Amino acid sequence: MSSAIEAIYIFNQNNDCILEHVYRSRPPSPRTLLPLYQRHAKPRPSVIYLPDVNPPTVLFSLLHANLLFLSTASTDVEPLFILEFLHRVIDVFEEFIGAPLLANKIENSYDVVAQLLGEMCDAGSVCNTEPNALRDDVDIPGWMDKLLGGVGLPGTPPSSLPTGSLKQQLHLNPSATSPAIPWRRANVRHTSNELYVDILETLHVTLAPSGRPLAAIANGSIAFTSKISGVPDLLLTLSASGGKLGLEKAIDLPVFHPCVRLARWKERPGELSFIPPDGKFVLAGYEVDLMPSIHDLKSWSSTSLQLPVSVEVVKSLGPNGADFEIRLALHNTFPGAASASQAPRPAISSRGSGRSTPVFGGGSTAAPTLQDVVVTILVPNTVRNIIDLRASRGEAYFTASENVVEWRLSTKAAASTGTATLRCTVIGPLTDEDTDGLANGFHTDSTTDEYDEQQDAYQSLAPKLVKVASTRDQQESQDQRKTHLNAPLMPSSASISFSVKGWLASGIKVDGLVIDTRKSKGLGEGVKPYKGVKYLTVSRKGIETRC
Repeated sequence: MSSAIEAIYIFNQNNDCILEHVYRSRPPSPRTLLPLYQRHAKPRPSVIYLPDVNPPTVLFSLLHANLLFLSTASTDVEPLFILEFLHRVIDVFEEFIGAPLLANKIENSYDVVAQLLGEMCDAGSVCNTEPNALRDDVDIPGWMDKLLGGVGLPGTPPSSLPTGSLKQQLHLNPSATSPAIPWRRANVRHTSNELYVDILETLHVTLAPSGRPLAAIANGSIAFTSKISGVPDLLLTLSASGGKLGLEKAIDLPVFHPCVRLARWKERPGELSFIPPDGKFVLAGYEVDLMPSIHDLKSWSSTSLQLPVSVEVVKSLGPNGADFEIRLALHNTFPGAASASQAPRPAISSRGSGRSTPVFGGGSTAAPTLQDVVVTILVPNTVRNIIDLRASRGEAYFTASENVVEWRLSTKAAASTGTATLRCTVIGPLTDEDTDGLANGFHTDSTTDEYDEQQDAYQSLAPKLVKVASTRDQQESQDQRKTHLNAPLMPSSASISFSVKGWLASGIKVDGLVIDTRKSKGLGEGVKPYKGVKYLTVSRKGIETRC
């Protein structure tokens, strides 16, 4: 199966094509592809088959920062390969022309963008997508080149161009014949040598109405920032509760950057040996299954998952069953996290025996705290309004256009342990009783538009009200009927969003970060790199409780 990329088109937020780069064959024009893409309902799929064009084409799409990236292929290709290439294009563009990626930046830096697209893919075949290697191949004009180019003069004088044969040029530049590392630039120099490790885990948990977990997964990524001179050889050691076996059980489906030596990981799980690229990059990704074993599943609940927050929905409350209550349980216990008094300061070492220690927050030693807590309650489309939102903590409001209730808690409100509650009253669609204008004893004459207070209406209605109040069984039957009618108006699910700095749900930790001085090159004598580690767990509506 060949992976031939035919073209890349970039559209701005006004659906104008700001860039068109064709690699091979004769793909459909952007004016033809855009209507075919827009005729699909939102959210539009990333892969669309277009049998009506000639030849039949597969369209790949990606949205990023109000920009639409489209790529075409008329042959049998691997979809994930093309989509990953589009992601790499976005990452490289942000690296070279700056983030966030905007349409005017692409238009003003077309000379750099054209070079990047040409180096990354040649005749439809992907060649080089590493930003560090592209810096050696792509000519980025400086301020002097732009100034001279603005007045019609060449940016580089002919005298500065290399002369002589290729053999003479290689002799003058011995580093050109040395084996290059594709992901790292040559002759890297930094005045401040720093190494940072950031581990981020995103939670995806689904709970049954009883609180029993149906699915619990944590997707983790290890971001590494290397600002160190020369060619360092690093060893990053990870650990988890249960030792080596616990780490092998915790980390599932790992993926690594090409710089990681896979043989070392297979031989010793938890050890990442690599020569890092210069700058920030994603070192590895993994998945952790937080679900218990089958034997222990019946006795497990949301509290057994050791989540910092959980939610419970109680429906059909009140005399008419029109109220529901959200009970949010807040916890300040984070298993495996060090307290503020126990957290050590980061280690600073230039020798191979140096170890880095966890640093919570922005380099501080504060204990983990629950932040940015938002509870999203989804209600049916038939709900006309939600009134009387009573929250014991935070603020809540109803968005009718999206049919959701959002309950936000500040960091101070979420810091206190206990249970916070939110009670709401739903109002359903209008009924015949609601539209009956004569039921309240008021009347408007349609001919004269004059208000008429009918005394007969009061006199005739009073005996009926007395009769209904005296009939208890009829009242109970009426309440049951209203409760039955309000049951479909109750929430269907509730999800929680939050973030916790200094704690990981999987229990994975960084044990050490070692620089192998024997294998490293060009570090210099007396270099003492600063090492820091950050942990962050987030849930973007990731903890969902079914009602």
